[in-house]
Amino acid sequence: MDFMTGLKRTDYCGDLRIGDAGKEVTVAGWVQRQRDLGSLIFIDLRDRTGIVQLAFDENTDKEIFDKAFGARSEFVLMAKGVVRERSSKNKDIPTGEIEIDVKDLRVLGKSETPPFEIIENCQTSELTRLKYRYLDLRRPDLQKNIIMRHKICKITRDYFDENGFIEIETPILIRSTPEGARDFLVPSRIHNGSFYALPQSPQLYKQLSMVAGFDRYMQIARCFRDEDLRADRQPEFTQIDLEMSFVDMEDVLAIGEGYMKRVFKEALGVDITTPLPRLTYKDAMERYGSDKPDTRYGLELYDLSEIVKDCGFGVFSGPVAAGGSVRGITAKKAFSTLTRKEIDKLTEKAKGNGAKGLAWVRLGEDGTVSSSFAKFLTEDEMKAILEKAGAEAGDVVLIVGDAKNSIVFSVLGALRQEVAKKLDIIPEGQYNLLWITEFPFFDWDEDSQTWVAMHHPFTAPMDECLEYLETDKAKVRAKAYDLVLNGIELSSGSIRITNPELQSRIFSLLNLTEEEAYAKFGYLLDAFRYGAPPHGGMGIGLDRLVMQMLGCESLRDVVAYPKVQNASEPMTGCPANVDTIQLDELGIAVKNTEE
Repeated sequence: MDFMTGLKRTDYCGDLRIGDAGKEVTVAGWVQRQRDLGSLIFIDLRDRTGIVQLAFDENTDKEIFDKAFGARSEFVLMAKGVVRERSSKNKDIPTGEIEIDVKDLRVLGKSETPPFEIIENCQTSELTRLKYRYLDLRRPDLQKNIIMRHKICKITRDYFDENGFIEIETPILIRSTPEGARDFLVPSRIHNGSFYALPQSPQLYKQLSMVAGFDRYMQIARCFRDEDLRADRQPEFTQIDLEMSFVDMEDVLAIGEGYMKRVFKEALGVDITTPLPRLTYKDAMERYGSDKPDTRYGLELYDLSEIVKDCGFGVFSGPVAAGGSVRGITAKKAFSTLTRKEIDKLTEKAKGNGAKGLAWVRLGEDGTVSSSFAKFLTEDEMKAILEKAGAEAGDVVLIVGDAKNSIVFSVLGALRQEVAKKLDIIPEGQYNLLWITEFPFFDWDEDSQTWVAMHHPFTAPMDECLEYLETDKAKVRAKAYDLVLNGIELSSGSIRITNPELQSRIFSLLNLTEEEAYAKFGYLLDAFRYGAPPHGGMGIGLDRLVMQMLGCESLRDVVAYPKVQNASEPMTGCPANVDTIQLDELGIAVKNTEE
């Protein structure tokens, strides 16, 4: 085994250029590949910056040449030599004009044959790569993602520092407040039988920081939620968290927009036009069927209820009579793509999202019309539907009706995304940011048959809606706002309640007794009695932001050590059983809930 005695790295592999010719350098890294040409040996040495070619020839000391001969993929080497111009240049890499004539070579670590090749866009199964994540992270594309994440964090701290924010670390071990997602619980050894929780967000601490007078708080905060995973969810995630005092919604949105403009420009060289567009929650649902719409393409919803409310087709007239609606989308020039077979697939997806079915009209290029419901409508009714749909030859109209508008919106919102993918009309390299505002304060929960807070109970209702708090909860809108990027919710925030009486009133409307509210949030309510400034803020999902900026399909592509779908980590095998001694110290017995 060789050691680094007498050698110190002077340069990174990917930084060397033709201007460095004649310079003596020392580089270190991993062997990407070794090419033995008899009297010539070339080694591609890789570090986080790129690859440089090491050259060994008849002028190389025999001991050094033999070491190069024995080098294999993923060996760790340190090489000292002189940069020279390559005789055979490689235009595919930045260092392709030069190589290093090696004078000293150290083997710092040998490697077994890795379970997969360390290359970009590796096709080995993700589960295998996650099991050997330390090898997966050597791949250049993943390293670029992680380095970009670091750069975005640096830009973030710089921006908020320049705008007067103070970074404050809030606790990781906190009191459980089981509102929304499930808490991860941590048993206390010292306080036997009691538990900490891991924070779902720093919400209450950042509000208390406003009461404490810090005025502008930010934190790149680690958060935890014990919920089912999706492509854009992890049980632990990172949030760019901020809170501001003496502000209204416009002030918070301006800071958020300024941050987006700065981070896209400095990280990607992309100019974001501000102010960003805004849609109310109501408009977003009615136009796109979603409160996080992707506005890079059309396929907007339209309401057919007035046209079909008195028609003889109960599938249409029934939902309208029951207080729901009938709505549609028009896929332009989709006749050849959305065949009957494809529409059957879309129908199954619609049913999977709660619809009873999917009505459709296909307009051939020759003017022929085929439909799943034409025989139930008059000629004038069908003509009115097609006019409202703006349908022309070659188009396909998809229609959903239900007594619950929430189902109509969710089904058409999902179909809109699916159809856009099938038609390949989603532009790449385009970043459509927009604010969604005026969310409902209350949301009806079917399971508990009661009203719950759509965001959280500390969100302030809009002033003009206060009169409806007790009388018509469906009319109450919140001073809440979400930031959406290409159909993904990046951020959620609100102006907070600082009036103790209003906060108590909201708790009561959410079926929390005074005793229950005080038991859960008494420290916040107490703090508000000592002069709470008006304040508001937001949390921006760092993982989602990086994922969207880099065009990745999964958070796992931008998180160094992610979990998989069942919230486990293949590399370390966590979660795992612990020793009985540890459980005894905590006063915990494990109950087997598996049948």
